[in-house]
Amino acid sequence: MASGGTVEIVHGEARATIARRGAEALAWRAGGAEMLWSPDARHWDATAPILFPVCGWTRGGVARVGGQTYPLGLHGFARFEDFEVATRGEDYVRMVLRDNEATRARFPFSFELSIRYSVAASRLVVLARVTNTGAAIMPYALGLHPGFRWPLFGGDKRDYSIRFDAPQRRDVPVIATGGLFSTRRRPVAFAEDGSLPLSDATFANEALCFLDRVGAALEYRGPGGKGLRVATSNFPHTVLWSRPGAPFLCVESWSGHGDPEEFVGELADKPSMRLLAPGESGRHHARYELLDAAGRSVES
Repeated sequence: MASGGTVEIVHGEARATIARRGAEALAWRAGGAEMLWSPDARHWDATAPILFPVCGWTRGGVARVGGQTYPLGLHGFARFEDFEVATRGEDYVRMVLRDNEATRARFPFSFELSIRYSVAASRLVVLARVTNTGAAIMPYALGLHPGFRWPLFGGDKRDYSIRFDAPQRRDVPVIATGGLFSTRRRPVAFAEDGSLPLSDATFANEALCFLDRVGAALEYRGPGGKGLRVATSNFPHTVLWSRPGAPFLCVESWSGHGDPEEFVGELADKPSMRLLAPGESGRHHARYELLDAAGRSVES
């Protein structure tokens, strides 16, 4: 029910709470457990922000459109805007953000951003649609940035790992000064079985950005094999991020990424941006599913 700027969606014992501000998921309970972390000012003040119209940093916190510069910094502005509740039922809600005077001062395009959440016994599904409602070609990137509890199923943080559904390149871009993406790369400490063991040291040198990831899913696994499966479509990049000592793990899905270190061009020419013709839409999907020790969906 809508209350205090939030909407709660429910399916049996499973439930999720979504804020109108930023269409951000604030809580998700499945299998009798809380999946999302509770933010605190010491580590991170968000839970699961929506990233739009860029993912990552722009050079100097600005974007260039038509020879003009616009203040468009880390992850864009959608997370700071109030969304309208467009449609809703007991187990789903769809929220919409349309361009307004404030957004056009930072991103000079007309758009509609629709975020739909639905909850089932062991699943949270996010469907996103970006529509160009203007008369000019519109560049954009979209990202989902959920922070899950770490540890999620008890035990120690070092009992957890990431398992991709296909082998990945064993190095990632170095994140340079200002959050820019360097052409230099650094190794990722995959285990012999292809899994990625997790510890605070994993994030000592910033996020792990798997650009043009192979496959479409991964599993965040804990003690005894219990896990969370993240499957996406139209999100080619996966970012893993935390802060040393923080009790969260972000498993982020991005359609674009931060500015390359040497990039000084127009927003539309930035690598990995999507270009929408007038009236065209881009659609993106993510499914988060709780798994038991045998890798099966958990019923609650």
